Amino acid sequence: MSRKRIILVVIVLAVAGGLWWTLSGRDARKNGELRLYGNVDIREVELAFRIPGKLAEVRVDEGDQVAAGDVLAALDAQPYRDALAMARGERDAAAAEMAKHRAGYRGEEVAQARALVAQYEAQVENAVRIARRRQALVKSGAIAEQEYDDAVTSRDTALAQLQSARKGLQLQASGFRAEDILASEARLRAAEAAVTAALTDLADTEIVAPANGTVLSRVREPGAVAGAGATVLVVALQRPVWVRAYAPEPALGRIHPGMAMQVFTDSRPDRPYAGRVGFISPVAEFTPKNVETESLRTDLVYRLRIIVDAPDEGLRQGMPVTVTAVPPAAPGQAQ
Repeated sequence: MSRKRIILVVIVLAVAGGLWWTLSGRDARKNGELRLYGNVDIREVELAFRIPGKLAEVRVDEGDQVAAGDVLAALDAQPYRDALAMARGERDAAAAEMAKHRAGYRGEEVAQARALVAQYEAQVENAVRIARRRQALVKSGAIAEQEYDDAVTSRDTALAQLQSARKGLQLQASGFRAEDILASEARLRAAEAAVTAALTDLADTEIVAPANGTVLSRVREPGAVAGAGATVLVVALQRPVWVRAYAPEPALGRIHPGMAMQVFTDSRPDRPYAGRVGFISPVAEFTPKNVETESLRTDLVYRLRIIVDAPDEGLRQGMPVTVTAVPPAAPGQAQ
């Protein structure tokens, strides 16, 4: 066969293929077929400690399946246990101080203050008598004025001491001031908050799986000092699994949230996954290069989120998929 004839056959086949593609596309549009393209989107979470510390153990490895609530890694918790013990001690001391302020002074302390008042009253009475006696003697010239002055000074000192003792007795009987009680209550609340914070820090020495998933990366090993927020493990969550698809503007009128969809993969084209439309973006964007042909990459499209109802290991992050609407049920047949 000559070269010209070969070229002619190729051209004829290309024209026929294009015609078939065009006609089949028209038939699909006439039949109302909705076909979208996208990629699987699986949520990943980077797990880290909220507090710094020395990594004591990592209980999982890459590829391990984890369940919600599993302890995946732990820090050396001894420094945080010590901090908790110290916070509890300070809380107990603050509680004792507040109880003391609320209860007031003990009866023994009040009795002691009352006895001190009685003692000073007796001293004042004796000092007054001495001062009066010396006053008469100094007038008669029997004693020097200095002795009288000493007696007056002793009397005034005893009176001042009596006044101070009486105020002390009044304070003991009335208890602590309201301001002191409020201050002790505030110190107790601060101490209790410190205990709560210490308990939180102690609980944060463990990384717990937030949901069922698969370990993708083990970033740090035991013995390393991990800073607060430093990633230790990366886990891919089993649910939710979404498909990020794109629809042109003319197709938006045929799509609505909750609409039943089918998700096809290349590995199982005859067994699609069931899903539903969960989100339609209100903002247009250009088609991503990994979704459509080059001729459609510059078209404006709207992003959709298709939620897969029952995902399994057949769906992987970034996998290209085809999404179609669930065909309507035939008359008299359950959908």
